[in-house]
Amino acid sequence: MNLSTQIATKSLRTAFLMAVFTIFSTFSAFSEESTAKSEKFDAGKMIMEHIGDNHEWHILGEGKESVALPLPVILYTDKGLDIFMSGKFEHGTAVVQSKYAYKLDENNHVVVVNEAGKVDEAANAKVYDFSITKNVASLFFGAFLLLFVFLSVASTYKRNLNQAPTGMQSFVEPIIIFIRDDIAKQSIGEKNYQRFMPYLLTIFFFIWFSNMLGIIPILPGGANLTGNIAVTGTLALFTFIITLFNANKNYWHHVLAMPGVPKPILIILTPIEIFGVFLRPFVLMIRLFANITAGHIIALSFFCLIFIFGEMHAGVGLGVGIFSVAFNVFMGLMEILVALIQAYVFTLLSAIYFGAAVEEPHHHKESIV
Repeated sequence: MNLSTQIATKSLRTAFLMAVFTIFSTFSAFSEESTAKSEKFDAGKMIMEHIGDNHEWHILGEGKESVALPLPVILYTDKGLDIFMSGKFEHGTAVVQSKYAYKLDENNHVVVVNEAGKVDEAANAKVYDFSITKNVASLFFGAFLLLFVFLSVASTYKRNLNQAPTGMQSFVEPIIIFIRDDIAKQSIGEKNYQRFMPYLLTIFFFIWFSNMLGIIPILPGGANLTGNIAVTGTLALFTFIITLFNANKNYWHHVLAMPGVPKPILIILTPIEIFGVFLRPFVLMIRLFANITAGHIIALSFFCLIFIFGEMHAGVGLGVGIFSVAFNVFMGLMEILVALIQAYVFTLLSAIYFGAAVEEPHHHKESIV
């Protein structure tokens, strides 16, 4: 079996597993909602809970009967450090008495409350939240997964010098070569690409792994990490800082005073170029955040049709349920493709920005006629 056949086989296996996971999550959520028929189904609330961050990692069930993995709540207050497990909140229904009285608000943020249960604004301003939320836990898991994969591959290379790649090597090596030859070299150039390769490989695999984990509906997946604008903003900030610190005189010359442009035009063009320098990381941030979040919202919206029509008429709900399950399977497979594409686009645009920053001036010889 050649390399391309192995990759295609693994891709088909991944697609099949994602279809199974999607069907499982659909019927799992159906069973959760059926236990709470007394309450009217709120599609907006359900969608926001799934794409938002949380202080616990939901596994199954609904309300007080739900099963979830509690995560550490770490608060720095004027009275000292306050640490406890999020399970004390009892899924947002209880007030935790410690150095202050805490509860979860409608956005799952820890807030200080007074004796009447109202938010104490004065005390709340003295509390800083450093909790390990679901997105933070997912970030740590993704980082450890990256370390495990690449340390394992590196040790295999050391053991099997000058031998054909096997196992995980055969999956990772073609991707690394693709990023090196078709992204880094093409966008940055043969002379400068090597110093940017560690960063480009890191962001590609980190975004890809995080996107894939976000599609898997069961623990340790299900966190919308790359759909969190703080995460995408941090990644874009790293690209921005690396671009600025590696920018040469030629880059700044083109930004501040583009060669060959009349000086009166520079009065208009230079502010636009400076604005463009800061606009690029903003576009990187919004592009990744919007695409990943939109994919989750679309899939969840069609999933919610089962319960919306089910409340109206059982027969209609069953028919819509069959359609929604089929569409969720389709969207799950599409999100696998989008997960890879978004990692590729972010890496490619970062490489293009680096290439523009280190590009050497071109000296054109004028022909004498």
